[in-house]
Amino acid sequence: MIPAAFAYRRAESVAEAIELLAEYGDEAKLLAGGHSLLPIMKFRLAAPSVVIDLGGVGGLDYIRADGDEIAIGALTRHVDLETSAELGAAVPLLRHAASVVGDCQIRHRGTIGGSVAHGDPAADLPSALMALRGTVVVEGPSGRREIPIDDFYLGFLETALGPDEVLVEVRVPRRGDRPWGFQKFRRRSIDWAIVGVAYQSEDGGGGIGLVNMGPTTLRAATAEAALRGAAAPDDVAQLADADADPIGDASATPEYRRHLARVLLARALAGGAST
Repeated sequence: MIPAAFAYRRAESVAEAIELLAEYGDEAKLLAGGHSLLPIMKFRLAAPSVVIDLGGVGGLDYIRADGDEIAIGALTRHVDLETSAELGAAVPLLRHAASVVGDCQIRHRGTIGGSVAHGDPAADLPSALMALRGTVVVEGPSGRREIPIDDFYLGFLETALGPDEVLVEVRVPRRGDRPWGFQKFRRRSIDWAIVGVAYQSEDGGGGIGLVNMGPTTLRAATAEAALRGAAAPDDVAQLADADADPIGDASATPEYRRHLARVLLARALAGGAST
């Protein structure tokens, strides 16, 4: 399918991108890797009159240590996460989640910022950020602000990112050799997950993020509370869907999605990693 006609602008800096957003308002959309925006434009689910390309913005493709956190530039591609030795040592959950996104072509073009900002509940990386209790850094006319990942997703394809703001960085705490797990169920290796679960152990419990179990990326808060209470893993897994509101579609019924969430969380808690 062919998207509706649009004007194209290429930003050379974050500041220029912010200026262009202010100029065009709600009629503009930001383009990073394109694997989130372009498909919905082709299906006419989005029809921006102006597309602002961030491909010319330098300095936003990095992975670096910053105290007890790892800072990741918004234009860092999935393949760079997948192959980063530093990320593998400090946050192996996120590295693995990036390695199972789509296929190699998608991973060589898609960016972490684009995936997070798009707000698709079927995306893998946001669930890992939820389990890690990550932070999103955005920049606008008033400067930078940090948004906890729990406050970032507001609804289906809706985030707390302002209309004149650009996502510039993602920050996650170091987790080193703590246990983690990432599981997703899909028909083919390149498909979106029908359901996915990300788990990251932490002091006194752990974080659990759910893929495709509601209108947004979700935290399995009830299951996390059971972890803090030292419940048995099997009992924790049975609570995977307690906070979820899954839909039914051509891929699965709501009941089957609930079943998958429980099964996948049990595997993730055991340290399982999908391939």
